[in-house]
Amino acid sequence: MARIFDNAQNFRFNDLIVNGHPANALEKLEALMAPEALHDSAERCDAPKCDPESRVAVQDDLCSWIEHGDPVNPINMKWVTGPAGSGKTAIMGSITERCKKNGIPVVSFFFSSLGSIGRRTKTAFVTTIAYQLTQHRQDLKDAIATAIEVDTIVFKKNLHVQMETLVLAPLRAVAGSSNTPLRGVFVIDGLDECGVEQMNVNTTTGPSTLPTRTKEQDQLEILQVLHQASSDPTFPFRIIIASRPERVFRRFFDPEGQPVPIAQKIDLHESYNADADITLFLEAHFNRLRRLHELPPSWLPPNAIQILVGRASGQFIYAATVIRFLELGHRELPKDLLEAILMKATATFNPLDVLYSFILNSSPDPLLSVQWIRIIDLFLAGAFDSHMALHISTMYCSALIFRLLLQTDPESNEAEHLLGNLHSLIRIPPHAEQATAPYAFYHKSLRDFLQDPDRCGKLHIQRKKTLGFLWDRFHGVCATGCDKHFSYPENFLEFLTCVPGVKDIGHGIAHSEVLPTPAGADWWLLLTVPTFTRRLLFPRRGNFVQHLFRKVHESVCAVPDHPFN
Repeated sequence: MARIFDNAQNFRFNDLIVNGHPANALEKLEALMAPEALHDSAERCDAPKCDPESRVAVQDDLCSWIEHGDPVNPINMKWVTGPAGSGKTAIMGSITERCKKNGIPVVSFFFSSLGSIGRRTKTAFVTTIAYQLTQHRQDLKDAIATAIEVDTIVFKKNLHVQMETLVLAPLRAVAGSSNTPLRGVFVIDGLDECGVEQMNVNTTTGPSTLPTRTKEQDQLEILQVLHQASSDPTFPFRIIIASRPERVFRRFFDPEGQPVPIAQKIDLHESYNADADITLFLEAHFNRLRRLHELPPSWLPPNAIQILVGRASGQFIYAATVIRFLELGHRELPKDLLEAILMKATATFNPLDVLYSFILNSSPDPLLSVQWIRIIDLFLAGAFDSHMALHISTMYCSALIFRLLLQTDPESNEAEHLLGNLHSLIRIPPHAEQATAPYAFYHKSLRDFLQDPDRCGKLHIQRKKTLGFLWDRFHGVCATGCDKHFSYPENFLEFLTCVPGVKDIGHGIAHSEVLPTPAGADWWLLLTVPTFTRRLLFPRRGNFVQHLFRKVHESVCAVPDHPFN
């Protein structure tokens, strides 16, 4: 019997093309992009945004340039820069939303050193751009799918080849094929937070890490790829890159002897008056606090806004942190808290540093709170041996995981006791969500502050001491499981296998205050018996108890002159 589709080739059902299989190609692309890096991702649900009346001038200038260009200066790339906390990310997020509302195609990538792995490296940069292009036009989606089918290993190639194959060539292929020309913008934020990509290889002695490039080299590669795109005469997008003014960016955008600049520079600290915007921001939020707490119109101390604007020095992060401190995590009235902030002397210190010190010292145990923050940051930043980093997931970095690891008593309320006053610095999920939701830091400047002894003073803790504290808590967890037979969740036990994989953990063992023997044989046996049953049911998950035991042994043996060696 003859069938309808006998001898048919390359026919289409909606977006599925039979025989050509571009649907399969697009599935590969989707699997290798970083959805968390998109401006409207769930991970960025609390990302900063410009208040309705703030940063209007810079937003208007950028949006006008995106839509109409600049006849005097036809360069299609802009570099938006400014110091930490100057509002770059808020502006980029607001620009992206504004363009989308106006029907302008937007392709975005928001890097973050505090975000998920896809936002921290260059790996998924081009694939994420290409995926977004497939969402704008059907002919472009088909062209990108075809490109993947023709070069099936394109995802293993360098960024320049990926940009040419997945972005530029498809754009050329569809140029002029529609009555509606494609004109939009690439918004790339936080490129200075892109870290170095670890390259792993398997050797006869096990997995190892190749000599790494620097993060500056990876950042430069992305800059070169974007310049490659903007230099293509058929490229229909403008490009906005936002970053701190680090050396690699200054040299790239303003090289000596360069007759024609690569991009137009917008310095938020110099080109626009941030003081007026910060004033509007503070006035709006102080009015909201007044209504919320039913305060009189005269509740603000004299010249409070002028003092805070002066201390901010153009840094929105200072004003935002003050407001969060007044709104979150305190029983005191906002007026009392604000007066305490205003009383802190800042003549010889960075006002943001003074504010961070003041908030951290409001904890019942500031140094212990800092230890918690440093260890949370250690795991969120992926500070592991390269093969171990792949074992970490968002699930393993939930707030509950850190509570079980760092509390001296897993059933206590120590986390709330230590961090309860720090909601303005740390995003702490509600208790009902802590089994899955992670802790998060509002701004990278807190990490910079705590890592610099000249800035944080008595709050500074050496990395080796932090690693020692981590090992002590690791020992305590194992001892609790051994002595009390406390029932830990399975995902926490799997998380424990990652602790010995933290980089330089040997230094922590050397500075540990307890004997680094994480439990007796009875606890290991107690863990092994039930997990052996689970391994029969889920063989692909592996025996994490065996892995943990091996890693502990390797870590202890790595310490010079240790009595067990």
